[in-house]
Amino acid sequence: MDMDGRTVLVTGGTSGTGLRAAERFLAKGANVVINGRDPGRGRQALAGLRTVSEDAGTRTELVLGDCAAYKVAAAAVAAAVERFGGVDVLVSAGATGRGDPKPFAEMTPEEVTGGLESRYRARMFPVHAAIPHLRGREGANIVLLTTDAARHTTVGESVIGAYAAGIIQLTKSLGRELSRERIRVNAVSMTLTSETRSWEHIFGDDSFQSGLFGKAISKFPFGAPPTAGDVAEAVAFLASPAASQITGQTLSVNGGLSFGGW
Repeated sequence: MDMDGRTVLVTGGTSGTGLRAAERFLAKGANVVINGRDPGRGRQALAGLRTVSEDAGTRTELVLGDCAAYKVAAAAVAAAVERFGGVDVLVSAGATGRGDPKPFAEMTPEEVTGGLESRYRARMFPVHAAIPHLRGREGANIVLLTTDAARHTTVGESVIGAYAAGIIQLTKSLGRELSRERIRVNAVSMTLTSETRSWEHIFGDDSFQSGLFGKAISKFPFGAPPTAGDVAEAVAFLASPAASQITGQTLSVNGGLSFGGW
């Protein structure tokens, strides 16, 4: 799983799963560019990454902005290319949608469209912007993050599940389209995951979603939900040469909470 000399762009890489994945890429010898929206969190994440190894300071970069805007996504890709001469791997992890889980009939039209568009665009736009730069790079690949809400229905997650299903279908379609150019495309599907900002948001106060997900914690057969680090291991594997024959697939890291799906 050696990544020496390869360049990885992680959107949403300043916290949670994205940041844990960035740490693993750095430890395996890659150059890493992280993207996020919050300047303070970004600087803190960058400082932490630069302690991973003695030379990590020369192999890391931070690009700020919300990739739900195409110009920002394209600028993040361009910054990685300018800093390290190209992009070999894109991890599209950043997406903060508007609106919390809620029964569909109780949602406003703005919550329906806003949540779907913001979550989906932030995942999709970096992929579109990166493809021209991935072409011709040996071992080039894309890993998207999504959620098991697409595979297993949960009350209150109709819109979240809809966007996530779109990511799974995008993964399959691009896996086929880009295989002719030897660019692999895979996804990692998450469930309730600790050590993430989503976890903090869900359980920060009493709400519909804290009650919804609180019931799930006791149901994990291995005694606890996955951590951000657990998901990051799957991301790092799919992005590595060890997964060179895997494309168009979505891997669930859900601690055995559910099975099946499409």
